[in-house]
Amino acid sequence: MLRIPFLSTEAPYVLIAVALLLLFILKPLRALRPSLINTSVFFAACLFGDLLAGILLANHAASAAAGLLRQLAVFGMGLAVIRFTGLALFNVALPRLHIRISGILADILVIVGYIGWGFFRLNQAGVELTHLFATSAILTAVLAISMQDTLGNLLGGLALQMDNSLEIGDWIKIDDLSGQVTDIQWRYTAIVTRNGEKAVVPNSQLMKGRYYVLCDKHGANPTWRRSIGFNIDLAVPPGRLIQLIESDIAAATIPNVAQTPPPSCVLIDFGPGYAHYVLRYWLQNPQLDDPTDSDVRTHILAILQRNGIRLATDDHTIHLVKEGAAHQEAVQNRELKRRLQAIEAIELFARLSESEKKYLAERLINTPFARGDVITRQGANAHWLYIVVNGEAEAWWQPPEGPRRQLEKRGPGSVFGEIGLMTGAPRRATVIATTDIEAYRLDKEAFQQIIRQRPELADSLSLILEQRLQRFAELEEGYHRGRAEAPQRIPGSAAIGQKIREFFGLD
Repeated sequence: MLRIPFLSTEAPYVLIAVALLLLFILKPLRALRPSLINTSVFFAACLFGDLLAGILLANHAASAAAGLLRQLAVFGMGLAVIRFTGLALFNVALPRLHIRISGILADILVIVGYIGWGFFRLNQAGVELTHLFATSAILTAVLAISMQDTLGNLLGGLALQMDNSLEIGDWIKIDDLSGQVTDIQWRYTAIVTRNGEKAVVPNSQLMKGRYYVLCDKHGANPTWRRSIGFNIDLAVPPGRLIQLIESDIAAATIPNVAQTPPPSCVLIDFGPGYAHYVLRYWLQNPQLDDPTDSDVRTHILAILQRNGIRLATDDHTIHLVKEGAAHQEAVQNRELKRRLQAIEAIELFARLSESEKKYLAERLINTPFARGDVITRQGANAHWLYIVVNGEAEAWWQPPEGPRRQLEKRGPGSVFGEIGLMTGAPRRATVIATTDIEAYRLDKEAFQQIIRQRPELADSLSLILEQRLQRFAELEEGYHRGRAEAPQRIPGSAAIGQKIREFFGLD
């Protein structure tokens, strides 16, 4: 039997237990070191009390007080051991075995340990526990009646954590309150709203009432459906509009918008002069609900503008602003000048006369894109080109096998789709907007009249297109070299010129 002078018989074993437990938990529980230090100081104080009681008993001084001091010291040392044991078991050992229990349950088990240790020490001191239990039962009944709300909150918090119906990190909605659960305590659950406000909700309220868990991480589809409403003139066919919105939003890369389930657009209602549509999409992170709604609205507006569809205004709206002819002419001249600058920056149209450039500028179509929109898709047939005025985009090439490859990045002044406009060939790459983009679209019909009046342009244009195709060939060459394949042969300028003539019907 271990024995240290002036200390109780339990003290050596308690010292060894505390030393081993501290070695086990100090490193994994760095964040709890202030609490561990406090418990260690408490243990040291109890150990000192035990030592002082031993000295007094050895000198036969105040034996009754010394005996009480020893009992209290041993009881305190036992509480410290239980505290360290609880941390070692519930915070270190079980997590390493991938077993996790709620914090409230762990606290209750530690408290049960404290109570059990207290009853054991009382029994060792000769206290009759049967009378104590009878008295405590009456006191417990009185306390239970007087503390119904407190007990309801305690049991509610325990139930919430044990059945995993609510976990720290969940986003929930209660009536008009919405936020993220940051803590589940004995009495309350703490919720931090998107405005940074901390709401304290009694656990009993959560157990009695109804709340919604947003993007439930344990569900088969951890997303949250959002709805964006907008009004369109009744003259626009619903089938066409729904197909445009659904296909473009599904193809776009919008942060925080799930690809599955796909977005859906539905016609909800009719109003005076308009049809009310709602786009429904699935949100992945509830914290970014408003920013993502804004991104989706930006995409919807860009889709409508690209297709010449205006948002409807109420038939009762009265416009009282009348702009003068001079003001309108100034606005038109400013826009025409901007379009001419865009045309003049394109090498493909460098040989055109000023009147021909103006003719093209007047027929450019405003075509905005939102970040993540697909501007052109590889393999698609589209007889027009895009002129980027503001913004940036990336061109990606998808080889027959393997992942897609980024070909290049382009900014203001760039052109996409000139080969498709001039020869009708399918798109060579997929172009995706990496920022919001201001662009103009030039259709085949707008350029057809010029080239029919000047067929000789086909030869000069073919040289420029040959250089453009050669750039694509150089970018794709690495793929074919890695597969020991011969790269596709690029047609010469004469062959390209012949394709231009055939496409515009010049022969």
